Formats: sequence, C-alpha cells, structure tokens
Amino acid sequence: MAPGKFGRTLHRWRDRVAPEAAGLPAGGHRRTAGLRREELAQLAGISVDYVTRLEQGRASNPSPQVVEALARALRLSPDEREHMFHLAGLVPPGPDAVPAYITPSVQRLLDRLAGTPVAVYDAAWTLLLANPMYTALMGDTSGWRGFERNGVWRNFVGPENRVQSTPEERRAFLAALVGDLRATAGRYHADRGLQRLIAELHATSEPFAELWDSGTVGRHDTSRKTIDHPQVGTLTLDCDVLNVTGSDLRIMIYTAEPGTPDAERLALLSVLGTQSLVG
Repeated sequence: MAPGKFGRTLHRWRDRVAPEAAGLPAGGHRRTAGLRREELAQLAGISVDYVTRLEQGRASNPSPQVVEALARALRLSPDEREHMFHLAGLVPPGPDAVPAYITPSVQRLLDRLAGTPVAVYDAAWTLLLANPMYTALMGDTSGWRGFERNGVWRNFVGPENRVQSTPEERRAFLAALVGDLRATAGRYHADRGLQRLIAELHATSEPFAELWDSGTVGRHDTSRKTIDHPQVGTLTLDCDVLNVTGSDLRIMIYTAEPGTPDAERLALLSVLGTQSLVG
C-alpha cells in the first residue's frame, strides 16, 4: 500500500461527493460540501475510526472487501475503482470473483427509487447496498459484518427477521436460496470468499447441508412477502428481484398496489424512516 497516498486520495474523493448525491440529508452546518467521515463510514459499512486511520495513513492493508465498499460509497468510476485497488496494493477482482461493483448507471437507477425499499445484493446474496427505505422496512443493516451481510447465512444461521411465512413457504424459499447459491458457485468456482461461505453454512446449518448435499436446484425470484413491522404493523408487499446483465447483481424492490392499506402503511413508513434519519 502506498504510504499516505491511499489516504490522501480517499480524502479527496470523499470531499467531492455531495451528501444528497449519496442519498443522505444535506441539512445542517457543514464544513465541507462532501461527505463527512461518519457518512462515508455509514455508507461503506465500516467504522469511523477505521476511515480516520486510513485517511491519516495509520492503517494499512485494507481488505478487498473494504476497498470495494469504499469504491461503492464514493461512487467511483471503473477506472477510479481500479486505481483505488492498486493504491491499496491489491489486484482488482477478476472475472472468477463474484462481482460486487455497482456501476454509476445502476447507482443512478437506485437514486430514482429513493421512495421505494431497494437493496442490492451480489450473486451470492451478500448485501452491497440498502437504501434508507429498505432499512426502515427491514431494520438497520449498518452493523452487519462478514457473513452477517449474506442473505443465505442470515436465513439459515442468523436471527429471525421481520418476514412472516408458512412452513411450506419457508421450505420452498430456503431451497430456492440454496439452488441459486449452487448456480453462483458453478459460475465463480474460484472465488475463495464464496467457498468459505458455503463451507461455513455446511458446517453450522444442518438444513443447509441437507439441501446442499441433495443437489437442490432452483432460483430465488419474484414473490409476495408479509412483513411484521414494529411501527406500522403488517404489510404484504410484492418483492421483485431484478438481475443486472453484465454485473450479475440482484436488485430487490418492494412495492405495494396503489390505493391499498399496504400502500398506505408503506407511505407512512417513508415518513417515519425520514424522521429517524433526520433525528
């Protein structure tokens, strides 16, 4: 890692990103037009202290996952992202790795869906980005680290979430997740992070191991989900998963039919979520 150069470049790129361009409120007195360290840390899913140490050159050897997360948060172009990897002394991920880069065009699409719960996952169902409405609907994701950010791991090993389902729906959903992960493993068989995820799931979850060993195939796609929300009550929403050609990303979008009680609750949630962000 180039001493000091990574930190200076990180600081310079942070200063050029307006908070509203990153989906953050821009109000209040600001000493800079760009992102605060706290805001960059929030967007990248890392600690403020680590951002500070990186910028000051007191931290070295950031992981590829950290560099990728910073590149997403800073909305870097492909060339800038590659440059950031080189500054960190790393080789940018190749075609054998599960893609985790959100292109500027996809980011602009997400910006236009600010009032809709949207999350972006990679092909292994690791959460890359959750907009404020998704966080308001499903709960805060900012503290998730490592395997916690993976949707397959959370459904087999993690704590219960807000989604309600019958036992039959649950079994079908889990089987589809395993089948989808199997297909991803076939496309990215050299990805070590994906191999570690599968090994961890196989070792810690008997239901996953049974489904994996049985050769289950399938795909997690469009569905309707019932969500038990602690503030607005129960919502039944359409959950569509859009696949981004070329980058193998999954964009998960929750919507409600206009004029229904579910749409009213979702609209209320947008107000409550905005209030919590401002507060």
